[in-house]
Amino acid sequence: MPKAARPELSPLSIEVYRRLEALLAQEKSLDNLNSVLRLMSKWRANVVTNTLLKKSGQTVMSGPFQGMVYLAKGSEGSTSARLLGAYEAALHPIIEKITRRGYEQIIDVGCAEGYYAVGFAMRMPAARVIARDSNPDARDKCAQLAAANGVSAQIDIGGEMGHGDFDICTRAKTLVICDIEGAEAQLLDPVRARGLASADILVEVHDCFSSGLSAQIAQRFAPSHNVLLIERSLSDAPLPDWMDTLSDLDRLMALWEWRIGPTPWLWMTRKGKAGDKE
Repeated sequence: MPKAARPELSPLSIEVYRRLEALLAQEKSLDNLNSVLRLMSKWRANVVTNTLLKKSGQTVMSGPFQGMVYLAKGSEGSTSARLLGAYEAALHPIIEKITRRGYEQIIDVGCAEGYYAVGFAMRMPAARVIARDSNPDARDKCAQLAAANGVSAQIDIGGEMGHGDFDICTRAKTLVICDIEGAEAQLLDPVRARGLASADILVEVHDCFSSGLSAQIAQRFAPSHNVLLIERSLSDAPLPDWMDTLSDLDRLMALWEWRIGPTPWLWMTRKGKAGDKE
C-alpha cells in the first residue's frame, strides 16, 4: 500500500525548525536546553491556539471579559489563555471589585494589544480609559481591538506616560493599571509622580527581572495605600469540553501564560476611602 502523504509544514513550523537547529548547534548547556524547551513550548502553544480558534472562534469564552471579540494574536504572551478567559486568573476577584468602584478614569500603562483597556471599557461604559504603550504596533492593535468591540470613542490611545502625566489622577476618581516589564521600578515613584497618591493602583511587578521589587514598591506606597500582594495562579475551569480529548500537555499549553519567573501583582488602594464600593 502506498504511504500516506505527509502534511506540509506550516511557515511557523519551518521557522521553529530553523531556530531549533541553531540552538542545537550551540555548546551543550542547561541554559541551552531551557531555550529549546521554551521554543518548543511556544510552538505547541501556538498549535493549540490555532485549534482553539477553529473550534471556538475569537470571542472570549468566560471570565471577567466574557464576550469580548479578541483579535488573535496578542502583542505578547498567550492568546489561548485570553480566549478561554483564564488569563491571570488570580486577578479575577479584583477585577470584579474594580467594576463596582465607580472609577471615572482608568489609566492602562503598558496596554499592549488592549485586553484590559478594552475589557474595562466594556464593563465600565461610564469610565474614560486612557491606554498608553511605547510600542506603536501595540497601540495599533489596541485601536483595532477597541473598534472590534465598539468602544473606540471611550478609549484614548497614546505613547509613554511620564511622572507628571499622573497629575490627572487628582481630577477624577482613577484606577492605574501598570504592566511595563520591569520599568515600574522607575515609573511608580510617589515622590516624582505625586498624582499617584490620588489613585488606586494595580501593578504587575517583575520580580523575575529584579528580585525583591514587589517588596520595594509595596514599601513606597505603604504610607498612602493599603497593599495586597497577589501571587500567580492557574484555573482549568474555563477549558471547553472538547479539550477533554487533548493530552495533558496540550491542556497545560492552553493555560500557559509564557512567564519566565515570578510576576506578582500589587493591588494598592488609597487609605481613608472606606466609602468606596467594593
